[in-house]
Amino acid sequence: MLEGWDNFFVIAGSSAAALTGLTFIVITLSAQGGRVNPNGLKVFITPTIVHFTVVLTFSAFLSMPHHTPLSLCVSLAAAGTLGLIYIGTIVASIRHMTSTYVPVHEDWIWNVILPTIAYGTWLAAAFFIWRSPHTSLYAVAAVLVLLMLIGIHNSWDIAVWNSTRTETEGSKEKTAASPPIPNPGG
Repeated sequence: MLEGWDNFFVIAGSSAAALTGLTFIVITLSAQGGRVNPNGLKVFITPTIVHFTVVLTFSAFLSMPHHTPLSLCVSLAAAGTLGLIYIGTIVASIRHMTSTYVPVHEDWIWNVILPTIAYGTWLAAAFFIWRSPHTSLYAVAAVLVLLMLIGIHNSWDIAVWNSTRTETEGSKEKTAASPPIPNPGG
């Protein structure tokens, strides 16, 4: 059933792994410059890493031999359902961070709407795998690509946002978020 898809899954999985590593490097460099907001990490970086990890994991899983319609149905249904639940937690996190950052339309599109479409498509593909397996596999591939594009966009957005902030802006947020440190010398 998955014959002929090997190269696609190898490319998608390898790309997701490389992009995950690059995202970690960007975050490390931003943290060293004092430009990272811990709330922003949880709300915007973690989902990006999750999407890349889902692409890597699913590419590896789908590269395994001897899948049946049942194994694909169960895995797609589980991934789609868990993904939609995770998007619900992202929505809650974005709504709760309005005191430190006001989300713009682009944040909602790239962090909520498009991932919801992706994971919802996998849930739908789980049910259509029985009637139209080839179309469902193209839907799976489209979701893998969409999740990578979402991750690339969000990583780029975070990198640009962190690089355009000054070190003093990051320090002000850090100081405002953490309690003052008492000065033992006076």
